[in-house]
Amino acid sequence: MSDVELVIGGMTCASCAARIEKKLNKLDGVTATVNYSTEKAKVTFPDTLTPADLVATVERTGYTAELPPEPEAATGGDATAYAEPEPTAALRQRLVVSVLLAVPVIAMAMVPALQFRYWQWASLTLAAPVVVWGGLPFHRATWANLRHGQTTMDTLVSVGTIAAFGWSLYALFLGTAGEPGMTHPFRFVVERTDGSDNIYLEAAAGVTAFLLAGRYAEARAKRRSGAALRALMEMGAKDVSVLRGEGAAAVEVRVPVSDLAVGTRFVVRPGEKVAADGEVEEGTSAVDASMLTGESVPVEVGPGSQVVGATVNAGGRLVVRATRVGADTQLAQMARLVEDAQNGKAQVQRLADRISGVFVPVVIVLAVATLVFWVAVGGGWTAAFTASVAVLIIACPCALGLATPTALMVGTGRGAQLGILIKGPEVLESTRRVDTVVLDKTGTVTTGHMALDEVVPAHGEDSAEVLRLAGALEDASEHPVARAVTAGARARADVGELPTVTDFTSEQGLGVRGQVDGRVVLVGRPRLLADWSVPVPDELTAAMASAHERGATAVVVAWDGRARGVVTVADTVKEGSAEAVTELRRLGLHPVLLTGDNAGAARHVAARVGISDVTAEVLPQDKVDVVKALQRQGRVVAMVGDGVNDAAALAQADLGLAMGTGTDVAIEASDLTLVRGDLRVAADAIRLARRTLSTIRGNLFWAFAYNVAAIPLAAAGLLNPMLAGGAMALSSVFVVTNSLRLRTFR
Repeated sequence: MSDVELVIGGMTCASCAARIEKKLNKLDGVTATVNYSTEKAKVTFPDTLTPADLVATVERTGYTAELPPEPEAATGGDATAYAEPEPTAALRQRLVVSVLLAVPVIAMAMVPALQFRYWQWASLTLAAPVVVWGGLPFHRATWANLRHGQTTMDTLVSVGTIAAFGWSLYALFLGTAGEPGMTHPFRFVVERTDGSDNIYLEAAAGVTAFLLAGRYAEARAKRRSGAALRALMEMGAKDVSVLRGEGAAAVEVRVPVSDLAVGTRFVVRPGEKVAADGEVEEGTSAVDASMLTGESVPVEVGPGSQVVGATVNAGGRLVVRATRVGADTQLAQMARLVEDAQNGKAQVQRLADRISGVFVPVVIVLAVATLVFWVAVGGGWTAAFTASVAVLIIACPCALGLATPTALMVGTGRGAQLGILIKGPEVLESTRRVDTVVLDKTGTVTTGHMALDEVVPAHGEDSAEVLRLAGALEDASEHPVARAVTAGARARADVGELPTVTDFTSEQGLGVRGQVDGRVVLVGRPRLLADWSVPVPDELTAAMASAHERGATAVVVAWDGRARGVVTVADTVKEGSAEAVTELRRLGLHPVLLTGDNAGAARHVAARVGISDVTAEVLPQDKVDVVKALQRQGRVVAMVGDGVNDAAALAQADLGLAMGTGTDVAIEASDLTLVRGDLRVAADAIRLARRTLSTIRGNLFWAFAYNVAAIPLAAAGLLNPMLAGGAMALSSVFVVTNSLRLRTFR
């Protein structure tokens, strides 16, 4: 069996993706998943088939397919392999031209004062490009759908606009509508006409322009799906200092990271990103791997330690020998994880398409029945065609094109004010059904930064003095733990000014020593004190053990030959996290804490915020597995995270919520972004998304209801252009007004 990924073109809705998937899966031995959002198909196929066979199958279904470009450019963290052309540019051009042409057509039809002597011919000139060229995406999709016996919203739009345009052509060229001086008076009168003086160009052009606007907004949201992969690949180092030669004769040469090969030695200076996965050969340092692992505490590394590409060197100079480069690195594997999760994510078919699937065939049957009825009762072919076409025209609601975009626009606008960014309409479909919320710990429930936790003085010692001397000594160190101790000391009012340090020495991996106020002060691990023959009393050993149990980092402070206290630093729980968990429970969600951090730290944080379900010490790929396991149990899962290590799980979850204070990769892989990084906003986001979805549902109901109510008038041949236009205008006004109510969301 082999795997291949195909880039699919021509899909207009989730039902297109389902159709392609069904066709591919009919081939012997083929397993395929098609993602409408990323426009890609992931296919596993036997050796009896070739990728060309798969492409041909997709093309026979009425869509385009091609193999993606070779991924050699992706080696070394280059994003070019994941770059895509701007797909919305052509749609934007189509939209702008259509709107510019449609506005005067609508204005002339609705305002009799603008109807000059040959206005109807001017309307035809302006409307024709909109209906034919502007509406081409809808007509193409309709043709593809009809070939497979399917009807979607595209079918409704295409049939309605072509009917309106076709009847207008008949009225202009064969009826009386083309006569000089013809006007549409502004009056709502129910009366029977033969239709030969009625033109519906404003309906044809207006509906096309409205729906193009909705389609453009959706395409922009869909475009962001691939941005997670681009952002992930851009996180790696771009160039690297490679060592040429051995020993003292070795020289550093700066090369692009794509030139790095397995076995090459390279240098990582403090503050630089590690260029590739490798093994440390020289130097000791602390490496910040929180981006990949979720561990809030930097990892101490030395000769023989393994380091991962894209992590940050927070301490000394390292010489690393590359063991995995390019597509084999952990970062590249995570990119594949994110893509697999996006491919496997169940796509929600648009509500409008589901309604259209029933509505369109019913309308077409009604239109044919109307034609047959009028001919049968002797009403004549002209009256029969007038009534039949009127049914098609009135059934194509303008408001349908506004229903989703207006609610989304107002909902997302209100969300932005509250620090919530919603990506697209598909996102909202998931929020109503969510019953489980998985919370990442580091950076989501907690701050993600080391901070002073507590100071435990030995018997008879003053905690302020212990912190003052420890903070002063650590001020000379660049280690993340040292910075947290110093910041905590400066923030405490009872500590006062920190004295200066002399004879400062850093013992790599153990701690620091130096002279403060004439005393020799040691701050570090018990091993450092043992080297200086300083015993650690039982009370301080117990304090250190307690700190380690809850995931905190503890250091012993000693001077004048005695251990004086223990200072601990830890990742602190965000203000409002406990309140957020309570609010999520109130929304009917079961919270789960998921973290790559150690079990002690996870349980301590979970107890602080009121979560009983905890999964700790998981790798990024394991996070995806946890989400999948919950989904297999029948749960609809929301995931809240902020790091690169959360990106694949965010993409896999039914609803992904990223903290705006986190990485770009997490934000791009998610469905909702919480700008402020406050977990309480997650509950607001779910409430707002549910409210926006219910508004869209209400909009769609009324968009259809107004038109459905007018269908009997059309079938009876009593519909004149002003009444048709009025029904469309009224439904559009209602939809916009209903959407504006979202501005009051609190």
